[in-house]
Amino acid sequence: MTTASCITRPVPSTTDNVTTIAELRASGMSERSILKRCRPGGPWRRLMPGIVMLAPGEPTRRQILRAATTYLGHDGVVTGIDALAAHGLELPLPRTVHVLVPSHRRILPPDFILLERTARPPDPTLSGVLPFAPPARAALDAARRENDPEQLHDLLSLPLYYGLCTVDELHSELEAGSQRGSSAVRAELRRLGRTGSSTYLHGLARQLTRRSPLPPPRWNVAVCDQRGRPIGTVDAWWDEIGMGWQFTQPPGTDAERHLGHLALTAAGVVLLRTSARRLRAEGDAVITELASAFRTAAKRSRPLVQCAMPVVAA
Repeated sequence: MTTASCITRPVPSTTDNVTTIAELRASGMSERSILKRCRPGGPWRRLMPGIVMLAPGEPTRRQILRAATTYLGHDGVVTGIDALAAHGLELPLPRTVHVLVPSHRRILPPDFILLERTARPPDPTLSGVLPFAPPARAALDAARRENDPEQLHDLLSLPLYYGLCTVDELHSELEAGSQRGSSAVRAELRRLGRTGSSTYLHGLARQLTRRSPLPPPRWNVAVCDQRGRPIGTVDAWWDEIGMGWQFTQPPGTDAERHLGHLALTAAGVVLLRTSARRLRAEGDAVITELASAFRTAAKRSRPLVQCAMPVVAA
């Protein structure tokens, strides 16, 4: 008997080549035919009870995520490191998939699902229809379970570094959620709080430069004259053309850290200054201004200045 003769209606459309046995049966396939295809060496693979991958071999991480959320239903939300990865961070993926479900759910998950019941299910953000927790929630859910100090630092600092959330949002999430495993997280947030605002602004700026046509800048640069005497500091620096970018804060915060802007301009540096508010709210306009400043800097002779300290490319 051929495959086609076993199916009275087409196999249901799938996402990531993952579907349910119930959907396959609704399409006209018999239980026996489904089981036959899921045997070792067959064309399909059963990933967990009721969930089938319509392909042989090992599932991709996305197929595992799809299977997990399909198995748990509409109120399952992926959190932790997988959610941070969906928001653009590069972190080592754990063996298990961390998923949140409402506290009333009673379900026994497979070994590869780390199931956490919560009285505060987050509103998910969707990536290709998969539901992921927002960055601050995902970072805190992972951080509470992390024992390694370096990994803990990365989990909390990288969302700030890339502008995904603020220190205040992490603090609010920490206070609102479970206090289990929170002491190390609280201590790390105190350390990050001393530089968190600046780190967050750099994260927003990194996102904007990636969207812009400009080459990657160097970050947190002290600029000196030819004799090595400091002139001023910039948050981003394009050394090939001698162009700088500074982020300004309202008076009374840390606006004074960029008092060298007049000296930089006098030395011939093309300097763009952008307020923290505009970085947050007017990204497209800021990108346009960056491109315009870059063109201006590229048209004139590079000023006789140099970097005075190690710098980091984006």
